[in-house]
Amino acid sequence: MATTAMPPAAPKKVNRVGLEPADYKGNRSTLCAGCGHNAISERIIEACYELGVEPYRVAKLSGIGCSSKSPAYFLRSSHGFNAVHGRMPSVATGTVLANRAIMALGVSGDGDSASIGIGQFVHLMRRNLPCVYIIEDNGCYGLTKGQFSATADLGSKLKTGVVNDLPPIDTCALAIQLGATYVARSFSGDKKQLLALLEGALVHRGTAMLDVISPCVTFNDHEGSTKSYSYVKDHDEPLSDVSFVPYFEDITVEYEPGTSTEIALPDGSRLVLKKLRTDYDPHSKVEALRLLTESHDKGEIVTGLFYIDTERPNFLDLLNVVDEPLATLPESRVRPPQSALNEVMDSLR
Repeated sequence: MATTAMPPAAPKKVNRVGLEPADYKGNRSTLCAGCGHNAISERIIEACYELGVEPYRVAKLSGIGCSSKSPAYFLRSSHGFNAVHGRMPSVATGTVLANRAIMALGVSGDGDSASIGIGQFVHLMRRNLPCVYIIEDNGCYGLTKGQFSATADLGSKLKTGVVNDLPPIDTCALAIQLGATYVARSFSGDKKQLLALLEGALVHRGTAMLDVISPCVTFNDHEGSTKSYSYVKDHDEPLSDVSFVPYFEDITVEYEPGTSTEIALPDGSRLVLKKLRTDYDPHSKVEALRLLTESHDKGEIVTGLFYIDTERPNFLDLLNVVDEPLATLPESRVRPPQSALNEVMDSLR
């Protein structure tokens, strides 16, 4: 009796470290359908897969809020720590100091970072700690019924009609002033730009702070909101076309000034991005702060890489932290000898 040979199985899609896309996923999201935070999680999964990041070398860190639930939705096999409200930066600092081989990936919200956590945010930025710090910015407290957060624009409205009469905190301008060495803003619906900025952040050797406008479809996606899908679509002004070329991969990018790209957003609308400038210099703090100030005055949401500095030493280099995880060091390397104690005591006599 003749038998039919089975066709060979299709080869699995794997990245440069032999992992499949599924190895970078997390649990099913419990956030609202259409939430911009879910799109950010998808881009993190894609960026880590394309770069060949090993999940077990990543520590996912967060505080409290809808944004801080996001780490559950990507890299299920990595380390994770959900800190108390606004205290993620101190946990990130301790994590990286204890083991500099760990990649710290922090996800916070505009309330978590710009309100109760602003003090810790300030000191992490000025130290240039090697970590990725993502702010999922929706301009409201989505977990507690949509009140204004500290990044809500002056004059924006709640669904109830209440108008915000306080000026916003621009986390990008603050990060640049304080000392972060990779500062960018993107939109959760702009897959191409956000992916490129995330990949650049993941390989940066200092503090990489990304403010991602991420509309809250439940409380802040209505007319009058300046962080809704429709408002961002109408006011998004990209600096330029952003791409990222990994050191292990050769990519050719063709791009002409003045061309446009149309992107479908999660709510069914479409966003047209146009390359406006080719002369912007992201190495100048003064130029970055001027750009942010002018765009705010015009009511524009500028997206792209605002500032980068690859020369400034990071916090671990300043402290001369050893390469090995501190917990693996023998007592002889972490405990001063008796002679050192005697020298101190003699100096106090």
